[in-house]
Order: sequence, then structure tokens, then C-alpha cells
Amino acid sequence: MSRPVDLPPGEPHRPGLAAQLNWLRAGVLGANDGIVSVAALLVGVASATNNLAAIVTAGVAAVVGGAVSMALGEYVSVSSARDQQYALIEKEKQELIADPEAELDELTALYVEQGLSDSTARQVARELTANDALAAHLDAELNMSATDIASPWHAAGASALAFVVGAALPSIAMLVAPADLRIIVTVIATVVSLAITGATAARIGGAPILRATSRVVIGGGLALAATYLIGMLLGTTNVV
Repeated sequence: MSRPVDLPPGEPHRPGLAAQLNWLRAGVLGANDGIVSVAALLVGVASATNNLAAIVTAGVAAVVGGAVSMALGEYVSVSSARDQQYALIEKEKQELIADPEAELDELTALYVEQGLSDSTARQVARELTANDALAAHLDAELNMSATDIASPWHAAGASALAFVVGAALPSIAMLVAPADLRIIVTVIATVVSLAITGATAARIGGAPILRATSRVVIGGGLALAATYLIGMLLGTTNVV
């Protein structure tokens, strides 16, 4: 009698992994957007005026508007993807009910394509079908699992919260720094924040940390430079 085989510790085999990675992705994206968009706006306004009230008003509006926008965007996007996944699952259920033998043949053929012999593929298909036919077909045909469907509410909440958290450091830096150092302190805080989110995103995705971090920091730096120049131009130009 064969004994159960334990999965290697630390390997990502747990159910629901795709859904968890989805809200992590939404969180990292939201944080990065919060850092860049809010910091860029604050730097642009601060380069045009030293009026702290105007800077605070612009910052609060950017944080609220950005968080709502990110949440809505994630909700709509994940909801659309979820609807498509549910439709595929329902289609597979109906096919299994209508013609289970044809579905068994299809599953066998898929395993043969992956390198199994005809007899082994048929045996694997029969055993998996007996255990959970729907799960077997979703995995082999669509590379998905019914447990990996992301929640649009979780994605929206993670994105909005991350946006606010991401915007916090540059916002605080702008508020607490002396008037003559507001911009430089905010830029430093922004670069540090971007480096953290870039490294976090790279770690989650298994990408090279230095390359991913550099890409995020350079992109954020360009955004800051652009808004600073625009703020300087508008601050020294009479606009009617």
C-alpha cells in the first residue's frame, strides 16, 4: 500500500493562491499609484505656491479621489474577470452532465499531449474524474481552479487602502518639512517609498529586485520632475 506523499514545505500549492496573489498585486499597484500620483501633485503645487492650505487641500483631494478611483477600477476589472470564470465553470459543468464519456476522452487526450502514455493518461483521467471531475477539467483545460476566483471587494479594498498608505509618507513629508525644504524632503520620501514598493512587488512576483526597483524609482522620478517643472511654470506665469 502506498503512503501519502507530502508536498514540499514552503511551496505554493495551497488552494486559493491565485486569489491571494491577485489582492497582493492590487495592493502593490495601489501603493505605487498612491505614492507617485499624490507626491507628484504635491510637488507640483508646492513648486507653484508656498501656501500650506492650498497644498493640503490639493493633497487631500488627490488621496480621496485616487483611492476611490483605484477601488472602482479594481472592482470593475476583477468583477469582469470573475464573471468570465463563472461562465467557463458553468459551461464545463453542463458539458460533464451532457456527455461525461466525451469529457473523459477529452481529459485523456489532454494528458497524452502532456507526455503520458495512452493507458496511463486514461487511468489518470478516470481517477481524477472519480475524485472531482469538474476540478480535473478546469485544471487541465483552462488552467484554473474554482477556489482561485478573486473577490472584487477584496481587490477593491486592498487597492484603496494601499493607495492611502502609499500616499501617506510623501504627504507627511510635505506637511512636516520646513517651507524651504518641502520639495526636497518630499522627493526623498517618495524615492524611499517607491523603492520599498518596487522591492516588495519584485519579491512577490519572483523578479530581480534591483531591476524592478530601479524601474519604479525612475518612473516616479520622471513624474515628479514633470510636475515640478509645470508648477514652476504656472507659479511664475500670470494665467488669465
